[in-house]
Amino acid sequence: MSHARGSAAPWNYVSRHPPRVRRKRGVLPTSSEMAGMQFLPFSILLGVLGILCVGLTGFWGRHWLGGFAWDGSSEMFNWHPVLMVTGMLVLYGTAALVYRVPLSWEGPKLPWKLLHATLTLAAFILVILGLVAVFEFHNRKKIPNMYSLHSWLGLTAVVLFSCQWLMGFSSFLLPWAPIWLRALYKPIHVFFGSSILSLVMAACISGINEKLFFRLTNATTPYSKLPAEAWFANILGMLILIYGLLVLWALALPAWKRPDANSYDIQEPLLREAR
Repeated sequence: MSHARGSAAPWNYVSRHPPRVRRKRGVLPTSSEMAGMQFLPFSILLGVLGILCVGLTGFWGRHWLGGFAWDGSSEMFNWHPVLMVTGMLVLYGTAALVYRVPLSWEGPKLPWKLLHATLTLAAFILVILGLVAVFEFHNRKKIPNMYSLHSWLGLTAVVLFSCQWLMGFSSFLLPWAPIWLRALYKPIHVFFGSSILSLVMAACISGINEKLFFRLTNATTPYSKLPAEAWFANILGMLILIYGLLVLWALALPAWKRPDANSYDIQEPLLREAR
């Protein structure tokens, strides 16, 4: 009887907290360590691409589009692509990959949830500023709003992103969401995360093309002749496409998915974990 009582507690503990496999000398690296070695160069490449996307967008606005201001002029509009690429593409893509970092596979998940929520909130703030820049410019210049395919794609991405953030906050942060609801919503949240990033890529590329047509249709050197600005903007569009596709590839790669994706602690809300 004493043996049965003594074995009950360890069995219950093990069932809820699986033991970690300790690595011995001479043993091959674990799958987590292998994934970490592969993820490091990939994350460096992705970081360089993200910096290039933001930096080249800013350079386009400074060198060819007249610089930046916040006064309703065309210089105010130039903030729109910079803020959107920074927020909806780079910060949002980074936030989507937080749970692919092998360091997040062990230990408490709370810091990674906070990082994910902070990055997406920062992206949302930049997106709102980007929308203010373009709508204020249009209204000052009496330009119609929301008539192009680019604007439809962009606003759809923003609306879905807003809903995604609110649903994620309500489901995974607040304590009143039941476990079955969080488990049901989690794959939907993941699906729309990738879908929103795809819409963002389409909106960025169509926006670049639209701006080039507006600027170079009646120019001395038309768009069809591929002047330096056209070369530059087309290359920027290709870098945005490559960045987005790499993020989507990393999200779909099974080797970089958190091993305990369906465990109880992931389904727990953030505030309950903090107690």
